[in-house]
Amino acid sequence: MGGRITRAPDFSESDEMSIRLRFAPSPTGRIHVGNVRTALMNWLFAIREGGQVLLRIDDTDTARSTKEYEQSIEDDLKWLGLHWQERANQSHRFEAYEVAAATLKAAGLLYPCYETEDELDRKRKIAQATGKPPVYDRAALKLTEADRSKLEAEGRRAHWRFKLSGARKDWADLVRGPQSIDTASLSDPVLIREDGAFLYTLPSVVDDVDFKITHIVRGEDHVTNSGVQIEIFEALGGAVPAFGHFPLLVGADGEALSKRIGSLGVGELAAEGYEPMAVLSHLAKIGTSDPVEARLSIAQLAAEFAFEKIGRAPARFDPEELKRVNAAVLHQLDYVTVEPRLAKLGADKGEAFWNAVRANLVLLPDVQEWVRVVEGPVAPVIADAAFVAAAAEALPSGDYDGSSWSAFTNAVKEKTGAKGKALFMPLRQALTGMDHGPEMAALFPLIGEARARKRLMGEAA
Repeated sequence: MGGRITRAPDFSESDEMSIRLRFAPSPTGRIHVGNVRTALMNWLFAIREGGQVLLRIDDTDTARSTKEYEQSIEDDLKWLGLHWQERANQSHRFEAYEVAAATLKAAGLLYPCYETEDELDRKRKIAQATGKPPVYDRAALKLTEADRSKLEAEGRRAHWRFKLSGARKDWADLVRGPQSIDTASLSDPVLIREDGAFLYTLPSVVDDVDFKITHIVRGEDHVTNSGVQIEIFEALGGAVPAFGHFPLLVGADGEALSKRIGSLGVGELAAEGYEPMAVLSHLAKIGTSDPVEARLSIAQLAAEFAFEKIGRAPARFDPEELKRVNAAVLHQLDYVTVEPRLAKLGADKGEAFWNAVRANLVLLPDVQEWVRVVEGPVAPVIADAAFVAAAAEALPSGDYDGSSWSAFTNAVKEKTGAKGKALFMPLRQALTGMDHGPEMAALFPLIGEARARKRLMGEAA
C-alpha cells in the first residue's frame, strides 16, 4: 500500500500553534451518517477556530481495507464539501509504531502475554462468579524468561499489553464537562496482537503525537478509551490533546441505527437526490439546542457551532426531518447553481420553469414529475365536463406570460359564475391532472396554449 513514512510531518511554527483535529475512518466500508456527524463536529470546530483537519485513513487492518473504500471515503467527503488540509495512511507508518512499541517495552510498560481467548474467557467468568470485576490479573508479569521460552516452544505467540498505572485520569471534556477514569478498574489493554498486528489504540496515539493533534472530538463510546490513551500519551512524552465526546445517533424511534445504517450511507443519500447541505444541516443541529433548520454554507454552520450547545441525550436522526430540511435547501437554490444538475436529470427547462416548481420539491429528482406535468402527456381530471368546456371556450390564444392566468380565470369566472376553489381547482385538475402543485400563474405559460386546449377538451397531452 505504498512506502512507509516513519518520520513526523514537518510543521512550521505557525502550524504548531494552530488547532489541529482529525477524522479517522477505516476503509472497510463506505461512510454513513454516524461517521459524517463525527467528521462534521471536527470540521465545524476547526473552521470556527481557523484550525486544520487531518484525514487519517486507519488502514492497519490490511486484510479488510481496500483502496476502493478509501477512494469512496474521499469522494463522499468532497461531495459533502468537507476538505482536509493534511492526509495520512496508517499503513504507511508501521515503522513509527514499531519505534513507539520498542520505547514502551524498554520502559517496562508493554509486556508479553500468552493466554488464549478461551483461557481469558475462563478467567473473566471466574472473576464474575466470585464477585470481582473481570479485569485482567496480570499473570503474565509473573512469567520468568524460562516460562516465556517454554510457552513459545509450545507454539504460543505473545500478544502485548500496556501496563496501566492504576491512577485516576481526569480531563475537562469539551461536551461532557469534568470526566474521570480510574484506570485501576480497567484491564491492561492489548496493543499488539499475537500475529504482530497493531490494534487501534497505539497507532492512533502515535499519529496524534506526530501530527500534533490538539483536539480529539468523537463519540461518547470512546470515553473509557480516553483514560487509557492519556496514559499512552504520557508514556510516549506527547502532549495530551483536549477531548470532546458527544452522544451517539439513534433513530427517530430512539433505537440504535445499526440495523438501518446500510441505507444511510453518503453514497445512498447522494443517489436518492439529497443535498449535501441538507445532510450537513440536519447532522449539525440534531442533538443541540439550536432548531433543526437548513443552512446553505458550511461557514454558517461553523459560525453557529459550539460544544456547549450539544445535549447529553442521544441525537435522533429522523429521515422525515431530513427530507424537510432538504426541501428547505432546494427551495433556496437559484437556477444558476442547480442548472448543471437539472441537465443531468434531463430536466433543464429554463429559469422560469425552475422558479415555478422548486417550492414543490423535496428531492431534486422530483423535478422530473413537474417536467411531465408541463410537457405531458397528462391525463386531465374532469369532474364537471360542462364547466371545463366553458373554460376551453374562454382560453386565450397566442403566447402566454405572467398575466395570462389571471386573464384566463377572470374570463372563466365571468362565463360560469364560479369563484374561489370552485373556479381554480377544476382548472388545475384539468390542466395538470393533479389537485396540488406550483402556482398556476407560473405553470400556465409553461404549459402553453396548445397543450392547455387539448387538456381542457379531455385529451391526454
